[in-house]
Amino acid sequence: MKYKFMEPYTFNKGVTLKNRMVMSPTTTMSSFYDGQVTNDEIAFYGARAGGIGLIIGEVANVIASGKGFEGELSIADDRDIAGLSKLAAAMKQNGTKAILQIFHAGRKSNDQILRGKRPVSASAVKAVFPPDSQEPRALTVAEIEDIIVAFGAATRRAIAAGFDGVELHGANTYLLQQFFSPNSNQRTDKWGGDRNGRMAFAKAVINRVAATIDESADRPFLLGYRISPEEIETPGIRLEDSLAFVDQLAESAVDYVHVSMGSAHRTSLNNPADHELIMTKLVKQLAGRKPLIGVGSVETPADAEAVLGMGAELVAMGREMIREPQWFEKIADGDEASIRYQLSPSEMDELKIPRAMQGYLKTAFYSVMHFTTDPEAAADYQNQAAPMEGFEQKL
Repeated sequence: MKYKFMEPYTFNKGVTLKNRMVMSPTTTMSSFYDGQVTNDEIAFYGARAGGIGLIIGEVANVIASGKGFEGELSIADDRDIAGLSKLAAAMKQNGTKAILQIFHAGRKSNDQILRGKRPVSASAVKAVFPPDSQEPRALTVAEIEDIIVAFGAATRRAIAAGFDGVELHGANTYLLQQFFSPNSNQRTDKWGGDRNGRMAFAKAVINRVAATIDESADRPFLLGYRISPEEIETPGIRLEDSLAFVDQLAESAVDYVHVSMGSAHRTSLNNPADHELIMTKLVKQLAGRKPLIGVGSVETPADAEAVLGMGAELVAMGREMIREPQWFEKIADGDEASIRYQLSPSEMDELKIPRAMQGYLKTAFYSVMHFTTDPEAAADYQNQAAPMEGFEQKL
């Protein structure tokens, strides 16, 4: 059967994906203590490359203060380029394109991860989730400017490493989102204030990265931006805020917008009376100005087609790519019946899933990984937040 997601897609910059399927950023937590690439990571991505059109690699920190968890990739130093080059090469087998997600964790870190240093954010406001979050230190203006420069330097390294683009991680309550949120950003200078003021940091990072691409790239190089559409804290980001921000992204230098949600069929977490899908709202707001990568519990070919039917140009999946590295190849071969939709704990080594990743799949993601040994029905993210979104929703 021929599906729409099997058709190629060409970005305005001229980068062509051989199909519209994207592997979401999938955290392996398997880098060395200093953020250097490991063979486990190379094997994991290499096993999943070659069929789908694009892999977005897991997040890498752009500066030491931006590290958010142990086993996290670094792109903060030129010494990281050699290992990242091997990672990019593994992802780019048989024409798959490779983008690296880059970020600063902000207050979503702690002094253990930062080796005794206090986490930083837009303001000295502690995160609600997890409950043991530490109060961050408010960044100085000079430090903000240093981080903006660091995003540019990281982009130069990604270009040198052979990636086809970078994605700014402005979702899942990390620093870019923290500056946009009225919960975590209570500044009164030019980096805070009203909604437009809270967009200033993201705009400055986008502009710096775009300028670096213009200066350093010897080939078409993509710039993406990932957003979380809502927060549940009060005050917090609401859908109308995100739609205003998406309107700005549509006029910016980014090449695509990528939404972060546990379900592609989600409606508002804050307004139960609003029954319009968030994906539909985003498509309407973008109005064809930028392509949208839709995501959220995509497992079957029908799921992928449904996301494209909502108006997204590309469709991403994460957990199913962990379970089934050959998802696209099996569909292309007319072998859909053999696709894995469950994960056997005894097959995780065979599937090149790193040991650290196996650990958290069995814990934080246990209820949604469809383990063959799980007697419970899989959890549904349709009207709740997923663990990777950075906050816990009590239903």
